[in-house]
Amino acid sequence: MKIDELKFDEKGLIPAIVQDYYTKEVLTVAYMNREALAITMEEGFTCFYSRSRKQLWRKGETSGNTQKVVSITADCDYDALVVEVIKNGPACHTGAESCFFNLAYENPDETPFSYPALYRMIAGRKTEPKEGSYTTYLFEKGMDKILKKVGEESTEVIIAGAKNDKEETVYEIADLAYHIMVMMAEQGITLADVTAELAKRHVIDHKVKQERMK
Repeated sequence: MKIDELKFDEKGLIPAIVQDYYTKEVLTVAYMNREALAITMEEGFTCFYSRSRKQLWRKGETSGNTQKVVSITADCDYDALVVEVIKNGPACHTGAESCFFNLAYENPDETPFSYPALYRMIAGRKTEPKEGSYTTYLFEKGMDKILKKVGEESTEVIIAGAKNDKEETVYEIADLAYHIMVMMAEQGITLADVTAELAKRHVIDHKVKQERMK
């Protein structure tokens, strides 16, 4: 893809859908002109054009929440872009991980399970407590209670694994995964943070990694 192949609108802009490289979550929708796109491709970090301020702005230039570009893909008509990024901090100016957090509609019968969706639900119980919710109860009790549950569920996984009972082990692993996500939300750790760490380990020599951890 070349910049000259793209179809910018009458204002010289093209929409850019910014997506988390690891989780595939849509982070924001912004606009680029030719200069912003050229800067993005040259520097490797997102740069957009502000329609309200009528000027270029590099994501994270004041907040530090930069977005390292992995790929830029144009659609079939060359009039829209998908920009996959590795983000350093929240994508939204509100402090949210994604700008898309105002749920308008969800069909529970048709919504497939996903870890990002579960994490958003858990984090939502922290920011918007719900009476009768076990997740809200954990957040209200605080980190000591959450860590206690993580410890208890870890022990249950070990016991089930020792019995070589696959069904029970899967059940206990699910419990542990849920409570770990509660702990992550309490500490402000995101799925992208963990995924990025795992990605770094993938390219580290095992011997070097083990020596570093001693």
